[in-house]
Amino acid sequence: MCPVTENRTASLKRTKSLQDLINFDRGQGPATAERDRFRLLDQGNFEPARSDVSKRKPVNVAAFLVILIILMKVSSVLSLTCHQAEYQIGNECCPKCLAGSRVKMHCNEYRSTSCLPCMDGTFTDQPNGLERCIPCTNCDSALGLRVNKQCTTTSDTVCEPLEGFHCVSFVRLSCDIAQKHKRCKPGQYISQKGTASTDTECSDCSSGTFSNGTFHSCQPHTQCHLFNLQLVTAGTSAADAQCGEHSFNVGAAVGVAVCVLIVITGGGGLLLWHLKKRAPSNRPPIKEQGTDGERLAMASSEGDKRANADHNEGIPL
Repeated sequence: MCPVTENRTASLKRTKSLQDLINFDRGQGPATAERDRFRLLDQGNFEPARSDVSKRKPVNVAAFLVILIILMKVSSVLSLTCHQAEYQIGNECCPKCLAGSRVKMHCNEYRSTSCLPCMDGTFTDQPNGLERCIPCTNCDSALGLRVNKQCTTTSDTVCEPLEGFHCVSFVRLSCDIAQKHKRCKPGQYISQKGTASTDTECSDCSSGTFSNGTFHSCQPHTQCHLFNLQLVTAGTSAADAQCGEHSFNVGAAVGVAVCVLIVITGGGGLLLWHLKKRAPSNRPPIKEQGTDGERLAMASSEGDKRANADHNEGIPL
């Protein structure tokens, strides 16, 4: 680089540094000095531009004081810490109202907090700075709930599930939402009965047993042969076996009945014939013709014939 140029640059830097020091001493600082411009008049000679100090507006002291006061108040509010038995309202720490009551009028630098008791159907369960009491919870039956403990001015309503329901959502000690217990399907039994906090548990029946879904244990199928019955429908996991009377052959039954009837009829006929044969005759005597002598002669002749017949039967041929 040319020596003349180097000298010029060094002179320019020294002049700028000197101007910065002058401006800083006047209270303008580096930012004001940066706004100054130097104008080249001749080789190696510079003249500083006119200062803009005379053009600046004066500071509004009143506005500055207002802003400062506001900042101080905001700072005091942000840094305010109230006691546990107090609540903050603005830049004041007011005493809390007791449980079962609410704030009627907040405190200020002249008076303390004034309170009112909660009305029926509302409550506050701890010291507070509330302007309104909290409405009591409604145990809605549409949500499967019923009242376990009534609401008071110092405690909320406690809800519990209806019979056959279990709670699925709690708020503190109160049930918020309840659901109906699960129903087991046919072929399943209730292995764990539902409670107010747990649902029903179901398990499948094993082979040879059944349940319609309401049993607490599966039942074995009926064995028809043990009751001298015939199996009509086999049992399933959801239903018992169906039994019926033993079937019989209609043709064979009719044949047997006919045979029995014939035997009874034939036996009855033979019995009647035998009884009739042995019974005395009720017919009137036949009046014989002829005189007594003729009848005697005929009787004698008949006797001889019988005697000869008996004799002939005894003689071998």
